[in-house]
Amino acid sequence: MLWALCAPLLAGVLFLFQAWWLADILDRAVIGHAALQQLWPAISIVAGILLVRALLVWSGERAANSGTEHIKHWLRATLMQRLLDKGPAWSRLHPSGELTTALIDHVEALEGYLQRYMSAAVAAVFLPLLLAVVAMGVDIVVGLLLLLTAPLIPIFMALVGWGAEAANQKYHQALQRLSGVFGDRVKGVFTLVLFGRAKEEVAAVQQASQDLGKTTMKVLRIAFLSSAVLELFAALGVAGVAVYIGLSYLGMLGDNFTGMTLQQGLFCLFLAPEVYQPLRQMAASYHDRAQAKSAITSLEAIFKTLPAVPNKKTAEHSHDEPSTEKWEGVSVRLPMTDSTGVTPILQVEGFSLMAPGTDTVLLKPVSFTVNKGESIALQGSSGSGKTTLLESVLGLRARHSGEVRLYTAGASQADSEHNFLPGVCLLSAHPFLSGETVEQVLRLAAPEATEAQMWQALANVDMDHVLRTQHAGLQTLLGTRGYGLSGGQLQRIALARLFLYEADLVLMDEPTAHLDARTRDVVLDAILAFCADKALIIATHDPAVAACLQQQWSLQDQTLSGVQS
Repeated sequence: MLWALCAPLLAGVLFLFQAWWLADILDRAVIGHAALQQLWPAISIVAGILLVRALLVWSGERAANSGTEHIKHWLRATLMQRLLDKGPAWSRLHPSGELTTALIDHVEALEGYLQRYMSAAVAAVFLPLLLAVVAMGVDIVVGLLLLLTAPLIPIFMALVGWGAEAANQKYHQALQRLSGVFGDRVKGVFTLVLFGRAKEEVAAVQQASQDLGKTTMKVLRIAFLSSAVLELFAALGVAGVAVYIGLSYLGMLGDNFTGMTLQQGLFCLFLAPEVYQPLRQMAASYHDRAQAKSAITSLEAIFKTLPAVPNKKTAEHSHDEPSTEKWEGVSVRLPMTDSTGVTPILQVEGFSLMAPGTDTVLLKPVSFTVNKGESIALQGSSGSGKTTLLESVLGLRARHSGEVRLYTAGASQADSEHNFLPGVCLLSAHPFLSGETVEQVLRLAAPEATEAQMWQALANVDMDHVLRTQHAGLQTLLGTRGYGLSGGQLQRIALARLFLYEADLVLMDEPTAHLDARTRDVVLDAILAFCADKALIIATHDPAVAACLQQQWSLQDQTLSGVQS
């Protein structure tokens, strides 16, 4: 990026030599009647300068493109990591369309600013002043004309720029709103059709789209207005220099204004357009600045603070830290067995929870240990915080205080590079089935699983016969909505992934909520058999499910009772 800023400056300095040699060639040819053979050395010099300037401009643009892509990639990766670090509790507060627009469109909006505006702004600060000072050395009147007219362009551009910035801010807000509206309507399209609200919502999306179009046109009108202002003052400046030089040659300005040679006059004429050229380029990309500023404002509104540029010393120091692997405040350690032969899987000390964004206490400080082979039922009324507790234990939600230690067989792997907790399986109450077919959904848990293993996992949840007889087996299309399958059947397909994944700790949130009594018993027996040598915690409202587990914990009135610390 430094070379992208310096290359236009060097090309501008070389233009001074190009203009002087070109004016000298014309002066010798017209006034001195020099032969072409005598002019070839000077012509070669001008051609060489043109070539060098072209290479400088090309290398500067190439450097700007490379630097811009690097910055955009780093920013997207950093924001995506921050999104993942904040966890599902935070991402649920923002429509998926809004987050997608932020990561794709808002970051992309920085491209014009980084590629064009930055270098144009630097050139616009230095080159007009340099060229005007050089012109003043040839003729003071020409230099003063350039110095007086050139600053008028940034002044009027700033006035127009205030309106452009406000218009761009409204544009990004409208784009973000449309993305959120459209994404939410697509996600809820089946519900909208069932309740007869499809036409009304289509009209709402159309109205939002029209509002975006009107806002876009306002931005374009301001962009054209800023260009018109620039061209007006640039034309007046060049015309003023040309008229002055022409009148001086005609002797119409008096004896004091006839001292310029043809070479000097042509040199000043060549310089005049170049004084305004950097300002032209800055004006042409000025809306890129307004667009980037509004995009940054939108990103900051979503993520609160923008990513800090990584410090090299900090990055080097991080390699010297202890090797204990961390992920969201959960320390992952190698398995161990205490003196009594008990193997702990999860240890929690001084753990407490607060409702996100409030001072409401969800759980007072508690300590407990979950050992290998233990099964625990986590009960409590709706809204008591069972789901929050499960997700907070794994760092998916922020906890108020406490320490969490996890002892799993995968702790020796370089899990910090992949941002996951090894040997842990969490099945939420509303699992997301990402994939086109049942096979793809199951392979998310075990990419190397064979067909026999997948059919066995489906048999454990009593879904094998349903897929074999009523559907296309493992190639049954699901999408993200499970076409042709009931909610309970989709829940069981999601549960089947458990039996393909080797985990030391299994956390489940209402795994049998959508199942009838017979299917519930079949699935629960399979879960208990599979987790016989694992640590199992199930959040449930069903007394029959809780009765099948070894321990019953109750989360009520901000207290977790029944725990064994």
